[in-house]
Amino acid sequence: MKRVGIFLAGLLMLAGLSGCETGPRFDARATTQARLAALTNLAPVTVTNAADARLLQPPSEYFTLGPGDRLDIEMVGDPTTQTAAVVGPDGKIYFDLLPGLDVWGRTIPETKALIEKALTQFTRQPPQVSVTLRGVESRRVWLLGRLNTPGIYPMAAPMTLLEALTVAGGPMTPTTLASSGSGTMGVNFSEDIADLRRSFVIRSGQVLPVDFYRLLKEGDMKQNIYLQPDDFVYVPSSVTREVFVLGAVFLPKSVSYRERMSLVAAIANAQGTIKDAYLSHVAIVRGSLSQPEIAVVDYNAVAHGGAPDVLLEPGDIVYVPFTPYRTLERYANLILNTFVATVAINEGARAVSANVVPVGVNVGSGSSSSGGSAPP
Repeated sequence: MKRVGIFLAGLLMLAGLSGCETGPRFDARATTQARLAALTNLAPVTVTNAADARLLQPPSEYFTLGPGDRLDIEMVGDPTTQTAAVVGPDGKIYFDLLPGLDVWGRTIPETKALIEKALTQFTRQPPQVSVTLRGVESRRVWLLGRLNTPGIYPMAAPMTLLEALTVAGGPMTPTTLASSGSGTMGVNFSEDIADLRRSFVIRSGQVLPVDFYRLLKEGDMKQNIYLQPDDFVYVPSSVTREVFVLGAVFLPKSVSYRERMSLVAAIANAQGTIKDAYLSHVAIVRGSLSQPEIAVVDYNAVAHGGAPDVLLEPGDIVYVPFTPYRTLERYANLILNTFVATVAINEGARAVSANVVPVGVNVGSGSSSSGGSAPP
């Protein structure tokens, strides 16, 4: 549980970190009265989403032990000495007459040599010890979301993203949803249940440049990175109809989308903006995480009738800033990382406890739950 707490605390730091590169914004003005407040003039964002070549290389370091790992130890030729040992929270194991031996961070061969050296004080002949790894608990990978068997999985050997998704049963489809007994009401069988365009991997507080759609739909193996312990992989639902309201609002949250939901209505569902909100640069981000589109709206003018309201779409991210943005690229990065951090914190906490209360993440305020950040 301590490692889980450290992991979730690390996710809270994510919101201020930069992510993928972004480009032009789209215009939120309506072009005709019939499409009043509809988002128009969408300009695709230019994104460089090529995974670092180093992410595609298997890790070169050997497996090292940590708390929770299970070992079988015995003196060669003497089956009566066989002992099942567990690496304790302090990193120590116990065997035969030996006091606790610190094996945290040691490889299996190093652990074997350590035990044999410690036993020399009790034997006339140089001892020979067999050490076998029986279970891994210290290294895990988080595979959550719309997967057939989501969970927190042990990671005893190098694992690629494709291998990890296979372990978790792969992304959910309408067919697997029906066979699981969850039903398919409201599901279009021509669409996937899993939203590959908004799936992501987080490592040490950083969003990795991985495009799940290109990997799984187009067979682009340049996206098939090697995972590391404590990587967080999340595949969201494509059928959940929500709008995400983040930033300088009283209650950052996901809002259930209703037909013709407007920007004003979404922010009202988050209990409105706070005192220090910079209302002339409210952003709406739409599209995939690898190719987002952004519109910057003068919410002050909208709220006072000086500009038309804006219609939202399911999956839109509404971000109310504390300060004006400096460059659109940094602004979009900040918003996307805030969104990813919020999802990861909530889903990671739910994987540990079903009674968790969803949280929102404010970025840019010194009193926010994730700490302050530099203006975008």
